[in-house]
Amino acid sequence: RHVLMLSTATALSRARRFCTHSDFQPQSHVKDTSDDEVQSKLAQLVKENKVVLFMKGSPDMPQCGFSRAVCQVLHAEDFDDYAYVDVLKYPEVRDGIKKFSDWPTIPQLYVNAEFVGGCDIVRQMHEEGELKEVLAKATE
Repeated sequence: RHVLMLSTATALSRARRFCTHSDFQPQSHVKDTSDDEVQSKLAQLVKENKVVLFMKGSPDMPQCGFSRAVCQVLHAEDFDDYAYVDVLKYPEVRDGIKKFSDWPTIPQLYVNAEFVGGCDIVRQMHEEGELKEVLAKATE
């Protein structure tokens, strides 16, 4: 193997750069709002949607194993009619949802505006048959 030594300036000039134009950045609707406003928007979100999953990534492309596991459980329950929020795109939502639920981890599942739990709780409820009953109430 040959090691090629380049000066820092040369290495940086040859490196690929990501587009940093603001049009291509995630747009937040709560970035410059107070904690109270974030909390009220979260409350509104879980009230307006029967089932909400706060996760890392999307159901089609989860960005962590725990988020993937909850999506797989919902799929195993044959329940695909839910809203999701990718907290990786919005740091204020990522922090705010932890305060909202008083739960330190993500993913978080809400059904009928009530916090159900994170990955371990959702999986346990699925294994014991409880989750099917909780999700059935969301379709009533």
